[in-house]
Amino acid sequence: MYFESRADAGAKLAARLLEKYRYENCAVVALSDGAVLVGEQIAAALHCVLTMLLIEDIEVPGESMSFGGVSESGAFTYNGMFSVGEIEEYTSEFHGYLDEKKREAFQEINRLLGDGGLIDKSLLLDRTVILVADGIDNGASIDVAMDFLKPIRTQRIVVATPVASVPAVDKLHVTADEIHILDVKENYMGTNHYYTDNTVPSHEDTIAKINQIVLNWQ
Repeated sequence: MYFESRADAGAKLAARLLEKYRYENCAVVALSDGAVLVGEQIAAALHCVLTMLLIEDIEVPGESMSFGGVSESGAFTYNGMFSVGEIEEYTSEFHGYLDEKKREAFQEINRLLGDGGLIDKSLLLDRTVILVADGIDNGASIDVAMDFLKPIRTQRIVVATPVASVPAVDKLHVTADEIHILDVKENYMGTNHYYTDNTVPSHEDTIAKINQIVLNWQ
């Protein structure tokens, strides 16, 4: 399945979620700039708040594979696709590199957010949290989001994405309370591949938009 744009895909996901969650106590949490475009459609349909969890991904040197990610809380979460043995091996081999990348990632998040830029956790408390991605390949961003949400009392965690890989879906069945995916790919070609229009606002513009949405909601 291919989509005209992320907004088009978001509208299709919103139609799936509408009947069950239209009158429920929900919050939509987007996991990237592109996910905000998807999540906007869902939040508008459900009349709920839309916010974003800033995640900086860290890749394994020389490989297009995610080590894991740093969230705006400063915590680092390993990609759950790795076994314990693989994590130990990578940590041993790239210890200095990983520590440096963690520091850089958290500095970048702080630069983008400024003072007091963390998600207002009260917006998520006792709500159904709908984690939204524009595509999920290895699921590293979901791992980071799940760790971020652990200290917050939520009703349930729903994951919604237009497209995902088979391994990511297998993992989501274990980690999420509920998943909504429009298309599952055996051979995931990269998220942009599934959209005709790949126009995504800059990180700064997206954060400014999210801050305004949250301000208006409050």
